[in-house]
Amino acid sequence: MKKFTVPCDFGGQKAPFTIYIGDPEPRHHPLSFQANWLSKERGGAIPGEVMDSVAKLKEIADQNNVSFEDLCVYALGAAQQESDEASDNTDDDDDEAGSE
Repeated sequence: MKKFTVPCDFGGQKAPFTIYIGDPEPRHHPLSFQANWLSKERGGAIPGEVMDSVAKLKEIADQNNVSFEDLCVYALGAAQQESDEASDNTDDDDDEAGSE
């Protein structure tokens, strides 16, 4: 089982929330039980784009007979790295603007 932190929506406020990806129940979305729990118990929602991406990764893993967990680590890790790099570039732009 792999642990990821995603920004979830809590009444219009974004906050990090930990999700777990493992060997999902075949008849359900890989995050369905966690999404239901988050909604009922905490009033939060996993963003649709995260739900869609995880479902697509499950489909790709099944089609290619690869580990769903490992594919998520690879794909979500790459997405996080891109996000961090974009954030770093934005920070650089802010620094430059502030030094003028």
